[in-house]
Amino acid sequence: MSSRASYMISVAAERAGMHPQTLRAYEAKGLVTPERTPGGTRLYSEQDVERLRLIQQLTTKLGLNLAGVEHVLRLEDELRRLRARMEQLEAALRTEIHETHRQYRREVVLYRPQPPATRR
Repeated sequence: MSSRASYMISVAAERAGMHPQTLRAYEAKGLVTPERTPGGTRLYSEQDVERLRLIQQLTTKLGLNLAGVEHVLRLEDELRRLRARMEQLEAALRTEIHETHRQYRREVVLYRPQPPATRR
């Protein structure tokens, strides 16, 4: 999914299945943040369009109000950040484990107990 902003508001609204005024309202609420050209034109990415579709689904199919949608989106954003952080930590841990294992001596020494000394 592309994060490059390339859709003007009319195209993004059509792709998301909503009216452009609805997109403006969602932007005013902070639910979506399109990029802006130097002239002020809103540009939406495919990620923005997917987010708008999710908002549409939350409001129409689940009956959430915009406050509920805002809360769900905030939780999903946090979950996405935490998953990314967890992946970073797991990769660092795998690297650390690999480096530690490389430092181990690979030699195996078998233990053979000595027979007890015999008395004379």
